[in-house]
Amino acid sequence: MKLSWMLIEWALYVCPAVLLATQMLLAGCHVAASLETLKCEGPISTEHSSCQAAAEEDEGDEDDEDMTHSSEAGFQFKGYAFSKPFHLIVSYDWLILQGPATSIFEGDTLVLHCRAWQDWPLTQVIFYREGSALGPPGPKREFSITAVQKSDSGHYHCSGIFRSPGPGSREIASPVAITVQELFAAPVLKALPSSEPQEGGSVTLSCQTNLSLQRSASRLLFSFYKDGRSLSIRGVSSELQIPKASEEHSGSYWCEAATEDRQISKQSPELEIWVEALQKPTASETPPTEAPGPLPSSPGPSSEQPRFFSSDPHLHHQINLLLKQMQDVRVLLGHVVMELRDLSVYLKPGATKVADK
Repeated sequence: MKLSWMLIEWALYVCPAVLLATQMLLAGCHVAASLETLKCEGPISTEHSSCQAAAEEDEGDEDDEDMTHSSEAGFQFKGYAFSKPFHLIVSYDWLILQGPATSIFEGDTLVLHCRAWQDWPLTQVIFYREGSALGPPGPKREFSITAVQKSDSGHYHCSGIFRSPGPGSREIASPVAITVQELFAAPVLKALPSSEPQEGGSVTLSCQTNLSLQRSASRLLFSFYKDGRSLSIRGVSSELQIPKASEEHSGSYWCEAATEDRQISKQSPELEIWVEALQKPTASETPPTEAPGPLPSSPGPSSEQPRFFSSDPHLHHQINLLLKQMQDVRVLLGHVVMELRDLSVYLKPGATKVADK
C-alpha cells in the first residue's frame, strides 16, 4: 500500500485550484499502458501547493479532522483551497474507450477515443451505442457528435483489430455510460396577472425556464408566437408586454427558448388567452330619466297659453306645439258634440213619424 501511494504521489505535481487530466476523459477514466499528463490550472499559482491522492478510508490521519470533503465542490485543509477530486483508474485491457471527463450537456460536442494498449496501431475500428454500430469499420480512433441531445445518452464501446504488434484478433472495449444532462428545462408560458384579462387591461407574457447551475453563464434567446405567427423572434427578454388588451388578442400563445447558436431550442405548451369584452349597458340597465311633470290643463279657446320656462329651446318649442295641437283637438271635439246633438233630434221616435207622413 505504501508503494502504491508513493507511485501516485510521484505522478502528481503542483495543483492550486483545478485538476485536469489531458486525454483521461471520464470521471472514472481508464488509462491503458501509456504516458499521461496531469495538468493543474487555476487563478492561483504557488510553489508551496501540491496535489494529493486520496487516502484509503481505513487509513486514518491525525489531520483528517481539519479537512472537509465535498463531492460537488472542492475541500479545504488547514486554510488551503483544493480542487474537486479526480478519479484515476488504471486499466490493463487491450482496448479502452475514453469519454468526457466533465459533465456533458445538451448542445455540447461529445468526443470518444478508442485507446489501444501502449497506443499500438489499430485498424477496422468500430464505435457502438447500446450494441449498435455507429458507422462502418475504419482507421479513425475518434468518434464525435457535434451537438448532443438527451437521446444520445447510453452505453458506448468500441472495437478494433491490432496491427503488429498485438493479439491480431478483434478486441472489444468495456462499455462506458454516457449521460447527457439537460441544459435547461422546456419553458412554461404564463400570463400575468391572468390569462383572462379584461378588455383594455395590460397582460405580460413570461417565458419561464432555468439554465443548469453549471452552465448559468450561458445565455438564452426567447421568441413568442400566436396562432402560428411570430410576435417576437430571438430576443434577450423573456417577457412580452401587451399594454392594452382587446378581443383580437385572444388566441393560442406559446414561446420558444433557444441557445445563441440555436443548437438547442425548446417550445412551451400552448396557453389560451381570452380577453373579456366590456359589457355595454342594455335598455333595462340604462339609468331612468326623470319623469316629466303633469301637463297643465288644456286652456279654453279664449284663454291665454301658460308660459313654460326651460333652458332647452327645443323642449320649449315641443311643449308649445303639443299644447296647440290639444287646443285644436278640443275645438274639433266641440264641433262633433254639436253635430251629434242635431243628429239626435232626427233620431227621436216622434220626429220619425212626422217625416213618414
